[in-house]
Amino acid sequence: MRRQSMRFVTSQFLHIFSLTFFTVITSSLSQSNQLLVKGGTVVNAHHQQIADVYVEDGVIVSVNPNIKVGDDVTVIDALGKYVMPGGIDPHTHLEFDVGFTATVDDFFSGQAAALAGGTTMHIDFVIPLNGSLIAGFEDYEKKAKKSCMDYGFHMVITKWDENVSREMELMVKEKGINSFKFFMAYKGILMINDELLLEGFKKCKSLGALAMVHAENGDAVYEGQEKMIELGITGPEGHALSRPPVVEGEATSRAIRLADFVNTPLYVVHVMSIDAMEEIAKARKSGQKVIGEPIASGLALDESWLWHPDFDIAAKYVMSPPIRKRGHDRALQAALSTGVLQLVGTDHCAFNSTQKARGIDDFRKIPNGVNGIEERMHLVWDIMVESGQITPSDYVRLTSTECARIFNIYPKKGAILPGSDADIIILNPNSSFEISAKSHHSRLDTNVYEGRRGKGKIEVTIAGGRVVWENDKLKLSPGTGRYIQMPPFSYLFDGLDKKDAIYLNSLQAPVKRAKTSS
Repeated sequence: MRRQSMRFVTSQFLHIFSLTFFTVITSSLSQSNQLLVKGGTVVNAHHQQIADVYVEDGVIVSVNPNIKVGDDVTVIDALGKYVMPGGIDPHTHLEFDVGFTATVDDFFSGQAAALAGGTTMHIDFVIPLNGSLIAGFEDYEKKAKKSCMDYGFHMVITKWDENVSREMELMVKEKGINSFKFFMAYKGILMINDELLLEGFKKCKSLGALAMVHAENGDAVYEGQEKMIELGITGPEGHALSRPPVVEGEATSRAIRLADFVNTPLYVVHVMSIDAMEEIAKARKSGQKVIGEPIASGLALDESWLWHPDFDIAAKYVMSPPIRKRGHDRALQAALSTGVLQLVGTDHCAFNSTQKARGIDDFRKIPNGVNGIEERMHLVWDIMVESGQITPSDYVRLTSTECARIFNIYPKKGAILPGSDADIIILNPNSSFEISAKSHHSRLDTNVYEGRRGKGKIEVTIAGGRVVWENDKLKLSPGTGRYIQMPPFSYLFDGLDKKDAIYLNSLQAPVKRAKTSS
């Protein structure tokens, strides 16, 4: 009992402390609407150059060497540092209500953490409310009123009928949503069957919206969970053992084949295993339009933490699909470096120690989720760039540009070009970082990357032309974030009509047969 109460006191203290801290830092936000980032190495996805970046009213006006400005312009010295587009996290869950509780990070604290880590936009998942997409969207609009940075929405589909079909159309045409997510796991809660998946894929194709899947075989996971309980395995290790890589690989393969059957692009979220990655590689090699999104935890961690003797420590690593055995991480890194996988998300879904303790006697009751919205940019630089696996331009592509292209907001986002939004980070490759729950900006009382150190520190974050992170301090104001509408028919839909035409011409059917009398 004492252990439970201490968890509660600790999490409440951190929550109150974070609110106090942000109240202080939001008090002064007056800045010039003109800004010059001077002398840095400007990096885009396909090239880099030493140049200045001049910003007016939140938009990049010029990228050139030796730009001259007046004394009223704020100047930031970036000599010897990289100047890059702010990160875009394609996969987050802020203020996510799971029925018995909700994630501790809302649209202010989660975004504050993101900005401290160099991410200037994220895309969150709207959950339908009582089956209604419209009601779900309106619910998330209210949640996001406290936003302090730009954000977009994906929409989750949990059932199928004519109302859902009509509301999908409204979401795309009026609300700026161009992606819909289908859960192949969480049986009895969010999981959908193949019939619904096919209907959803067809609707996505007609609307020019991207179909996304959480790819795990929910029936197999349920059987795996029952088996672990029968064996007396009730701790966090049972979570990993109940949903092995094979169930992720099977669902990924099935989703890919059904998307190919419909001829629509597919986005596989949180690719955690070699099994799933190889299915994506095979499909892409054949010419199919499949996007694979690994996440920070899958690149940086292994499943050994789930066997830790301290429940609190083990439970914080519970997420789905599970963090895998050592070797999967390196394979996912290699897939990123060779283009098999296209971008990096986080699946930031923050539950504190008290919330995780709900499953102390049954791993099935541990709320699934880990942090990452603040750590992603640093981890990808340290793991991928510092190791020589990718270049700084690749880093920009994987953390920002490709996400902007996939969700059809490039070059407004994901680039340092004239006309682009002034979402900019300055990264010092010679500086170091250390991750800790004591210093992070999430409301979480834990951190799955606790104690990790690395090279390459984001020293300045500029969002919408405002300096919001500098000298290890945040300068934020709730309500300043913007909802970014994302139009349909991204580049992934190019050429689908041609493929459909080739298919129809190849059928050699219907066959005209002479009618014969019996």
